[in-house]
Formats: sequence, structure tokens, C-alpha cells
Amino acid sequence: MRVAFVGKGGSGKTTISALFARYVAGRGAPVVAVDADINQHLSLVLGLDSPPEPLGAHLTEIKDFLRGDNPRIPSADAMVKTTPPGRGSRLVSVKDLAEHRYAAPTPEGFRLMATGPFNDDDLGVACYHSKVGAVELLLNHLVDGHGEYVVVDMTAGSDSFASGLFTRFDLTFLVAEPTRQGVGVYRQYRDYAADYDVPLAVVGNKVHGPSDVDFLREHVGDDLLTWMEHSSAVRAMEQGRAFSLDDLEPANSDALAVLLKHVDEQEKDWVRFGRQAAEFHLRNARAWANARTGLDLAGQVDPGFVYGPPAA
Repeated sequence: MRVAFVGKGGSGKTTISALFARYVAGRGAPVVAVDADINQHLSLVLGLDSPPEPLGAHLTEIKDFLRGDNPRIPSADAMVKTTPPGRGSRLVSVKDLAEHRYAAPTPEGFRLMATGPFNDDDLGVACYHSKVGAVELLLNHLVDGHGEYVVVDMTAGSDSFASGLFTRFDLTFLVAEPTRQGVGVYRQYRDYAADYDVPLAVVGNKVHGPSDVDFLREHVGDDLLTWMEHSSAVRAMEQGRAFSLDDLEPANSDALAVLLKHVDEQEKDWVRFGRQAAEFHLRNARAWANARTGLDLAGQVDPGFVYGPPAA
């Protein structure tokens, strides 16, 4: 299952995505975490000494691997971030991601991948969404199922909508502080996502008492799934001090259990996934990619390709 964490900058989405990945891995499930935020902090929160090798620096290599023998994609140069898989493409599993050469081990044993930050050559001339293209391509080509998890820390706020990446998930958790700014980002995300059948649930964060919960319920309604209380254990983790999930307050441990239960209740919708992969690819082809490549990229959509695991 693919899970995204989004929210206003500073809402705590990176922290909660790290806690969720740790919680799921602690129950023995295969997990790959992905830092797709412009501010690369997930490795720090997960206790790595240094971030993984950036995927964005190896985009051509990743494209060459994924296109495989697909006759609709003659070269890596003809492949863009939205290019969907087709017959002959190489598909990947969660196990493949975990064993990828650019996935780094975390202290808890699961693996972390990262898009990578801007470098000096990018400043002033590049869009960050060119960096997350590697993640979008990998998710387009990923065949995953129940009981295995890809947890993605997304870029802040509505920037997530600048590409089709926001449709690549089985469930999106929006982390919202009990503030007007926090619920404002929720409303914006909800309204953008509504037209694309993106399953969305709200996780309150930095909750100090019943009045904060009442505020979130008033402004978020039934989308409020659960909330994380203000936590001295989490603060210790964020400050780099010793931390384990056993240090979490019972209410916060219970909130992580609610998140996992909600993820496990989602149904994989491979038909929607394939339809939206084609839709966003064609949209990007018309908007910029045909001109960029000098090709008509509509031909990369393979009508005979079936998304999901092979039929038994």
C-alpha cells in the first residue's frame, strides 16, 4: 500500500511519517520510506547519519531501467516523469525498492529513499518537481499489495498538486495543526483532491487538549481520523536524543494504530490508478513534454497494458 503524508510546512508531517514507518516496520511488515519533500529532513528524524544517495541525481539511470524493452519508449530521453508502464516495461516490487542501490538502511532495519535537495546548478533555474520525477516514475511502475508499505513524506502544502504524484497513493494523510492555517491547507487540499478520487484522512497534530480536538472537528468534520497529542518523547526524537516507540505516550501509540488500521482497510484500485496515470501523462505531454522531447508522447500510453499483479 502507498501512503502519503502531506500538510502545511511545520505541521509535523515528516515526524508523523517517520513514526508511522517505524510503527509499521516494528510489526514485521516490509516498509520503504521515501523523502519527497524539498526540505530533506526524514533521514534526520529516522536517525541516519547522512541522507541516502539522491534519486534525482540518477534519473537517466532509473529511466533506462524502468523502460526495459518497451517499444513505445525508444530511449531515456523520450521518457518523462509521467511516462506510464507498458508491455515490456520493468515493474518493481516493494522488495525491489528495499534492495535498490539508492535505498539506505535505517536503524530500525527498513529502508529509506530520497529525491535529494536542490544543488547549486538548480538554484534559480529548476523546478523541484523535476527532482521528484524519479519517485513518480517508480510509483508508476510499482506493483504492491496489502501487507507491504511505501510511506512518502511529500512536499508541503498544495505544491503536491504541481504533478500527478498526488494520485499515486492508496491513501493520503493530511497532517493538520489545530490552527486556522492548518485547516486552511486541509480545505485547499480537499478541494483539489475531490475531482480525482484521492482518499484523504486528516491527522491532527500538536494537540494540547479537548478544545484543540473540538476546533479540528468543527473545521474538518468526518475527515478527522485521529490526532497526536503534544509529546515530550517526540520532541526528544526531533532533537536527536535517544528514542524508541516504547517512549511514546499511550494515546499517541493508539493514534498510530488507528492510521495503520485505516490504511489496511483501503482497497487497491488498479483501474483508477491506470486511468489517472494515462490522464496525467497526456496532460503533461500536451502542456510541455511533447515540445521538450520533440515527440508525440501520447503514443507511450499502451492500451493493452493491465495494471496490478499478473492474473493467477
